[in-house]
Amino acid sequence: MKNSLLQQIQFIKEIDKLKYIQRKTKLFNSNRNENDAEHSWHLAMMVMVLAEHSNTKIDILKVLKMVLIHDIVEIDAGDVFIFDTLKEHNNTKEELKAAKRIFGILPKNQAEEFISLWLEFEEGFSKEAQFAKAMDRFEPILQNTSNNGGTWKEFMVPKEKVINKTKGISKGSETIWEYSLNEIELIFKEL
Repeated sequence: MKNSLLQQIQFIKEIDKLKYIQRKTKLFNSNRNENDAEHSWHLAMMVMVLAEHSNTKIDILKVLKMVLIHDIVEIDAGDVFIFDTLKEHNNTKEELKAAKRIFGILPKNQAEEFISLWLEFEEGFSKEAQFAKAMDRFEPILQNTSNNGGTWKEFMVPKEKVINKTKGISKGSETIWEYSLNEIELIFKEL
């Protein structure tokens, strides 16, 4: 049996832990918290369905890879709530260490590709990373609006903070940002 296959299987077993990383956001119209694996799957579906709304033509496969691997580092680094008032959502140093360990389980060429994609997502400069990040910020908006304010209401997050933390959606899709802003305005009128 090839050594690369054993490494790949070990990686597949390791990333199963993503299913146990609980996020603050809840599933649509639900009281159950979403886990990171569900989040990544939902983002991948969103990319396929919403790609036509990207500001520019994008490599969809590359974006899919980004959204499927972007939170794997949370197996080691944990999930930081974007609206956390005690800890800034910027634990890149911890996450980079996690990326090197977890992706390092894979054969060298795959490990390098995944780390590179993860870094590209984190830096957010490429058009693919911008669209991937747009989806990452858009999904919780849909969740929170389906739950009458959801975690925004639960953690008393002001509208200005929601807008400030999600306005980067516009870098990936002006159309989706316009929709998001309208949804945010509507839900905060009710809160």
